[in-house]
Amino acid sequence: MPQLRLEQFSPLILDPLDLVIDEGETVTLSGPSGSGKSQLLRAIADLDPHNGTAWLGDTAADEMPAPQWRRKVGYLPAESSWWEESVGLHFAVAPQLHALGLAETILHSPVAHISSGERQRLAVLRMLQQKPLILLLDEPTANLDPHHTLLVEEWILNYQQHSSAPILWVTHDPEQRQRVGMRHFAIRDKTVFQQ
Repeated sequence: MPQLRLEQFSPLILDPLDLVIDEGETVTLSGPSGSGKSQLLRAIADLDPHNGTAWLGDTAADEMPAPQWRRKVGYLPAESSWWEESVGLHFAVAPQLHALGLAETILHSPVAHISSGERQRLAVLRMLQQKPLILLLDEPTANLDPHHTLLVEEWILNYQQHSSAPILWVTHDPEQRQRVGMRHFAIRDKTVFQQ
């Protein structure tokens, strides 16, 4: 599994950033609302305009078509998209629902009838089924109670243990930063700095 490398990289609202996240490393990112955390993740996923270059190992994002890059990058937004009416239609293969405290019957539920916490856990399962090489996580446990937060953390870190995927994890929770992060960064005044 390759490392993620950012060279003079920034969405248009942040100062340029040089950052390397190694294989199997989790880096957390925090900062005030509106500071640019989500924009940074979206830019790395090549969904928003940006300056600089993102690399996956020795391959730059601009050396491959955008859809190919996006298949390698697991981007989990704070609010996930659901385009089919039923939950189950979003999965090519039945996910391991019990691992995140979900019942099998949820696959037959309309998306409109499930809670934000259930949607968040399902989005994690859906993203990891694609077997991404890197993970960009925008507050993946924000709508969850402590029990389900720990289940999601364990599931993501278990995926990382088996895949060695580099992770950039946005969180406002200092306890979560300590549990999952190996290095911790924050955004202040348009600058990303290590804490």
